[in-house]
Formats: sequence, C-alpha cells, structure tokens
Amino acid sequence: MDPAQSVAANPILTLIGLTAVIALLLVLIARWKWHVFLALLVPIILFGIIPGVQQNNFIRAFEAGFGKTLGQIGVVIVLGSIIAEAMKHTGAIQVITRSMVSLVGESRMPLALTLAGFVLGIAIFSDVAYVILNPLVHSAARVMGVGIAGMATGLVGALQLTHAVVPPTPGPLAAAALVGADIGKCILFGSLACLTGSLAGWAWGRFVVGPRIGTPPADEFAGEAAGKSGNPVRLPGRWSSFAPIAVPLLLISGQSILRLLADKSTLESGGLAIRYAEYLGWPVAALSIGVWLAFRNIRDVKEKKAALTVWVEDGLRISAMIIVVTGLGGSLSEILKGTPAVQYVADVVARSGMPAVVLPFVIGIIGNLITGSTTVGVITAGSLTAPMLGALQLSPEAAMLSGASGSVIIKYVNSSYFWVCTSLTGLKPSDAIYCFGGVTLVGGVASFLTVYAMWATGLI
Repeated sequence: MDPAQSVAANPILTLIGLTAVIALLLVLIARWKWHVFLALLVPIILFGIIPGVQQNNFIRAFEAGFGKTLGQIGVVIVLGSIIAEAMKHTGAIQVITRSMVSLVGESRMPLALTLAGFVLGIAIFSDVAYVILNPLVHSAARVMGVGIAGMATGLVGALQLTHAVVPPTPGPLAAAALVGADIGKCILFGSLACLTGSLAGWAWGRFVVGPRIGTPPADEFAGEAAGKSGNPVRLPGRWSSFAPIAVPLLLISGQSILRLLADKSTLESGGLAIRYAEYLGWPVAALSIGVWLAFRNIRDVKEKKAALTVWVEDGLRISAMIIVVTGLGGSLSEILKGTPAVQYVADVVARSGMPAVVLPFVIGIIGNLITGSTTVGVITAGSLTAPMLGALQLSPEAAMLSGASGSVIIKYVNSSYFWVCTSLTGLKPSDAIYCFGGVTLVGGVASFLTVYAMWATGLI
C-alpha cells in the first residue's frame, strides 16, 4: 500500500471501523427501515472521522470508487431495465413460458415453469415475472390436480437465482463491476451454476414440498392458458421473444470465449472481424442491440410512443436506486483498499483453513438474511470482497458468483419477494417459509457447490 495514498494505517482502528460500518448498515436497514442508499452512505461518512483516517485520501478514494464503478455499469443497468420493461409489455414473457411448456410437455408443468424462471430471471425482476405468470401457475395446478405449492416452488426459486447470479440483471452486474469480473465469464459460468440450482429447486418443490402441502389453486384463474395475455393475437414470435435476452448474452459471452481461446498477440493485432467482435461484445453495445430487438416486438402505434417515453422513464426510475447504491459500494471498496483491515481479514481466513471462495458466499448470506434484499446481499459481498482478492488469491469471477449464490439464502418474512409470492399463491406464511425459504436455500447451496467445483478445478 502506497503510504501517500493510505486512508488509514492503524489496523485495529480500521478493523473496528469496518465492523461498525457493516453492523450499522444492517441495523439501519433491518431495524429502522432506512432506504439502502442512506443506510450505506451514513456509515461510510462516519468511517471518515475515525481517528487516524487521512480525510484527503478518504475523499479521493470515495470519489474514485464511485466514479469508476458507475463508469463501468451505469449505462448497462439502465439498458437492462429498459429491456425488462419492453418484455413485460410486449408479451415476450408469456411466449418464453409457452416455449418451455412445449419443450418438456404440459404434463411436466412444474419443470416447464422452473425452466421459464431460469430464462426470465436473467432479464426480468423476479417479483414482476412472478406476478405476470401467477395466473398460469394457478391454472396449471388446477388442470394437473396438484397443490399450488408444488407448482409454484420451482419457479419462485429459479426466478430468484438467475436474478441474483447472472448478468445483466442489475445486482450481479453491479457485483461484477465491484470485483472487476469478466461479465461474459460470469454469464457463462453463472448460468451453469444457476441451472444446477434451479433443477435442485424444482426437485425440492416436486418431491419434498408438493406431497406435504396441499393448498389448492385459486378458482379465479381457471381456464388461463400458457402464453395467454391481454391481447394474445399480438404476441411476438418465439425467436423475437427470446432475442432481447439471447443475443446480448451471446455477444458478451462470445467476447469472453474469444479472449479465452485467442492468444494475446492475436487479439492485439487482430483484424476487422476480431475488433468488431470485441466491440459488439462490449456490454453497452450488446444491450443496446437487445433494446432494439425488444422494441421490434411492439405491434401497436400507441405502444411505440409509450416505449420511447414511459418505458424508458420506468427503466431509468428502476435503475436509479441500484446505480447509486452500487456506486457507494464501489466507494466503500476503494476506501477499504487503503486500509490494513483488508490484509488482516485475509490473513484470518488463510489461517482458519477455510477455502477463500467461502468468504463472499457467507457475506452474501448475511447481507440477504438480515436485510431481505438480494441486491444488498450481492453488492455487500462484492464491496467487501473486492479489496481482498489479491490477498485471498481469489479470481474476481469466483468471488462474484460465490457472493451472488449466497445472496438468495434465504427468502423469508423480511423479503418483499417472499410476500409477493406468498400473497399470490395463497399459502399460509408458515407453509411459504417451508416452500420458498426452502427452495432459495436449496438452490443457493446447489449453485454455490457448482461454483466451488469450478473454482477448485481452475475453471474460474
């Protein structure tokens, strides 16, 4: 650490300060119900007045961390939110769900809904996607003669997993920026981890929850069909529905695969094709293409006008909180890099014998369990782990995916997503904790074990 850039030199005071920041953050959110922006800003400001802190360096670190982080992901988060708005309004969600039903058959509707959740959670906020699919969940449960718990549980878990782990959903995208992870690798390996976790969640719902909780589906949704919407004639085609998600993911992942396969000299002296492949794999360019593809699904003139104003404004409004909170996370990370507390924590982990990849997983669990927010969990894990990566000898991708896997464990009564799913399914809270708390625990652990295996074998 350059003494001229050091924020603080006393390891004991800075370690106490770091512990106090985390404790105050969690108390402000969980007990006093502060908005996460203020709950994160106030402890950071208070950290700056700890004895021994060099305020000039503190301010420089705060500004550098905030600006660097937003420069990497600010525009990308907005673009992802606009794609989600377009998919919600154009009926692409229903078409994707119908495609999953066609893939596995109507007799396997819980699995079809789980796979639909796996895809949709990448682009759509999990609570929004569940609200849209809820009528189909009830209708399918009635047709198949099963309880609503067995039908909904796999979907609830899968939506939350990819929402938490796979960019370009805002939470994992923010965490990837905080730790400096390659977004394409996070998409590739995160999707693999989430597929494992989603299937584990489906098994929890199918073989554990379903036989034990027999709550019937609601009568009001009788007759709802897969893919039904308010204007089913105007639904986009299958390719058009998948394209806003699939094309950006392929472009970003393709850039990462190119970097893995090609040597450095080839990339540096690459021709036009390589330069364009890298440019189109830049998340801003890739997601801009995704927005264009999503807007191509608009069939109505009035909708086109709304898309260019209302949908964009809604996307900006949804993005704003995540962007500023992520910026503050970047500031905290940069400040901690200038203190000896980071090395101290890394040394403790090393002496304990605990695998380094477990640390962000545990931080993600703590952040989510106390605050009820997946986004807070994954950003907290990224912020606190980023300064330690070198000392822990942990890759950015492993740290990000580990923390994200922990951030879904578990959804219970302090989570807004839990209450959305509980109220719409009609389950008693005690049953919902067993179903939805259980599926997020099983899915998060299964995803983490997959991440652990990839880390242990050197893939990430």
